[in-house]
Amino acid sequence: MSKIARRKFIQLSAVAAAGAFATTGREALAADMPQLSEDDPMAKAMKYTHDASSVDPASRNNPAAEQNCANCALIQGADGEAWRPCQIFPGKAVAAAGWCSVWAPKA
Repeated sequence: MSKIARRKFIQLSAVAAAGAFATTGREALAADMPQLSEDDPMAKAMKYTHDASSVDPASRNNPAAEQNCANCALIQGADGEAWRPCQIFPGKAVAAAGWCSVWAPKA
């Protein structure tokens, strides 16, 4: 076995061992995450706000009767929670009453 193959084997073994100890299937919980700030650069880029009622409906790309994070297809977590994880802002919780320009209706 050459040194390169041995090195690659050791690297892959380390990754496999780490994966074996990782918790699998655990859903992200909003309580484990910091709340997204409206001043966050990604939040600003997505026009995120904690209060969807403060957004002018005419400025929205996808018209719908009511748009907020709680009825968006990208939100995760349990219904009814005030702060929930979102696929757009990994590692941060968004306000269920919030809104951003990536809002998409649930199927």
